[in-house]
Amino acid sequence: MSKLYIVPTPIGNLEDMTFRAIRVLKEVDLILAEDTRTSGKLLKHFEIATHMHSHHMHNEHKTVENLVKRLQAGETIALISDAGTPAISDPGFLLTRACVENGIAVECLPGATAFVPALVNSGLPNDKFVFEGFLPDKKGRQTRFLALQEEYRTMIFYVSPHKLNKTLAEFAQYFGADRPVSVSRELSKLHEETVRGTAEEVLKHFEAKPAKGEIVVCVGGKSLK
Repeated sequence: MSKLYIVPTPIGNLEDMTFRAIRVLKEVDLILAEDTRTSGKLLKHFEIATHMHSHHMHNEHKTVENLVKRLQAGETIALISDAGTPAISDPGFLLTRACVENGIAVECLPGATAFVPALVNSGLPNDKFVFEGFLPDKKGRQTRFLALQEEYRTMIFYVSPHKLNKTLAEFAQYFGADRPVSVSRELSKLHEETVRGTAEEVLKHFEAKPAKGEIVVCVGGKSLK
């Protein structure tokens, strides 16, 4: 029976791969991978021999129609990204939407997503939060910060290492130097680290010790007091 499986993969530690994810990847007709070279190492580790096709941000607009036809013909397809859950700041939304619109079953397996452990171990309120992902590089960046000045929920951002200090300085500028911030990097990996403090304190830390690796930043919302 045709179905699209959304399959999370580890964000670092291979032990975070679930038994169910391995089984599904072995059973489907095709695996769509963001980078077949990266995913090839994962599949080899878990002895998964299923055929792979490349599916990334540069070709997904062109491939969706053909993939929907294959699914309608009865194939089962699994979508994975380089790390974490597909469609969360990664390719996946377009194909998922197309399947839903065409009445094709979609099943997303639970699994690794970088922002969840970053939020939970931040110590910031997590009963309500907003996931912002990557901020715009230039156009719309200031507009986004101005809109978020009134946000009362904890905010979650993905930030590349070379933009971390600039982003922390902008947090201090737009939200206040004393706004609580938590920076988690290399989650689940050997050099995992979380640095907590005010925007000003955390900025000083990373100015003295430049960050490396994958980074998630949680920022406390505006106080309602």
